[in-house]
Amino acid sequence: MTRRKILGAATALPFLPGLGRAQPAWPARPIRIVIPWPPGQSTDVQARLMAGWLSERLGQTVVPENRPGAGGQIGTNAVAKAAPDGHTLLAASIGPISFQPLVARTPYDVERELLPVSNYGIAPFMLLVRPDFPARDLASFIGLLRAHPGRYTHNSSGIGGAQHLLTALFNAKAGIEALHVPFQGSAPALNALLGGQVDYGIDTPAAAGRLVQDGQLRALGLTTAKPSPLVPGVPPIAAAGGPPDYDIGGWNGMMVPAGTPQPIIDRLVAEIRAGLATPALRRQFEAIGVEVDPLGPEAFQRLLRELWGTFGGLIQRLGIRAE
Repeated sequence: MTRRKILGAATALPFLPGLGRAQPAWPARPIRIVIPWPPGQSTDVQARLMAGWLSERLGQTVVPENRPGAGGQIGTNAVAKAAPDGHTLLAASIGPISFQPLVARTPYDVERELLPVSNYGIAPFMLLVRPDFPARDLASFIGLLRAHPGRYTHNSSGIGGAQHLLTALFNAKAGIEALHVPFQGSAPALNALLGGQVDYGIDTPAAAGRLVQDGQLRALGLTTAKPSPLVPGVPPIAAAGGPPDYDIGGWNGMMVPAGTPQPIIDRLVAEIRAGLATPALRRQFEAIGVEVDPLGPEAFQRLLRELWGTFGGLIQRLGIRAE
């Protein structure tokens, strides 16, 4: 072929990776995982586990960076506004992504400014009472509260947070009325339940599992529809005399700024799945109350939309607004 014909054939080809201008290598420098919560919180622990794994696999340091405040909005907004080059990742969680946009005017738009990469799994919650609470099982608990609307109280880590909204959904589905007592964080909320300031609450096995094992609290049921090996012997609420369609768990995972190139997202998905398939990393996640079950971007997006649909109407009906 003549040189003219060779050039003509080349220009007739569709664009393919590797042809034309070379794409920038990734990662080209250390990567940040922005954690919108303080150190030690569940999202922080999970992000640090994943940062260690990704550092090994990507050949660049992955640095956890805590940016707490405003119920997770500050750190989440920082990632939403970051350059979409794969060097800033979000340690995403159910509060700032699934709930905050429903109860507050957030500075970020989840669907326009962030892309889901993968969750890590589902973390069940437990419905908890003190050992001396008069109802011994879930069915009698619901019967007691129905018979005395407004007499009993429940805790939460704050208005519009996961504990508040999971409890509000349970109350609505069970047909009970109780007084909500919010606290500044999950630790004081749990201490209030232990100390008798409130009557019941919802919390994670990671936070309260040992208290249940030691007999300091009693678990009446799990918020997920399936039993969990993380808390053997605790039945699902839906199977223990509670609302049959009650099935909610917390999630943590990774998101990136909108516009992040698809090859970067694909690589992150592959590495997260590979990590969570290893027995060592899987055990570490299970030890903090996560049932490992990573979803890809499309399934992760469906999960987010299902939660917005489930809670949007409830929040509007109850008039819940973050303070």
